[in-house]
Amino acid sequence: MHAVSEFFRHLVEHFGYGGLFVVMTLANIGAPVGSEIVLPGAGVLVSKHLLSNVWIAIAVSVVAELCGQSIGYAVGRFGGRAFVHRYGKYIRFHDAELEKVHGFFGRYGNLAIFLCRFIPVIRGIVGIAAGIAEMDLLPFYLWTFAGSTIFCGAFIFAGYKLGANSAAFTHSFGKIALIAAAVVVVAVVAYALIRRKQQQRA
Repeated sequence: MHAVSEFFRHLVEHFGYGGLFVVMTLANIGAPVGSEIVLPGAGVLVSKHLLSNVWIAIAVSVVAELCGQSIGYAVGRFGGRAFVHRYGKYIRFHDAELEKVHGFFGRYGNLAIFLCRFIPVIRGIVGIAAGIAEMDLLPFYLWTFAGSTIFCGAFIFAGYKLGANSAAFTHSFGKIALIAAAVVVVAVVAYALIRRKQQQRA
């Protein structure tokens, strides 16, 4: 995974903002880019004057994330159900599970989209799930924009300010993100179990 991330980081180094846009778009349609490595790398390039401006780097990254998430959303919205109907039996994902996903985003959509912007791997495919759930576009884009701006801004600024030492920051964030993901999953599951028991008692 690290070698793949380094490859994408080198693409940004060689192709500048165009490379950054392509790489971050790929990261948001499920490609194993490793945004937490690429984005600080872009910040380091700004500090070395190989990219012109930290704000432009952040803007390009956020726009690319929105583009990638738009593609994922479209795939989920217009092809998700067909995919489930055709191939769901092979992965034990049927209409019942699809309805659960739909209900989850209907109830927690805004919070789920925002939190998933900070969780490695999941952040790249959440748009597909939102599309399958037919989440309204306005909150989808607003919360994606908010989360992506914080995520991209933090990592690019870290690379810009810390330079070569940014690797330590990204390593620490990776651990924190995994812990946060686990906490979110446990919290959602616990909440769902509590609600189910309350409904059974009612």
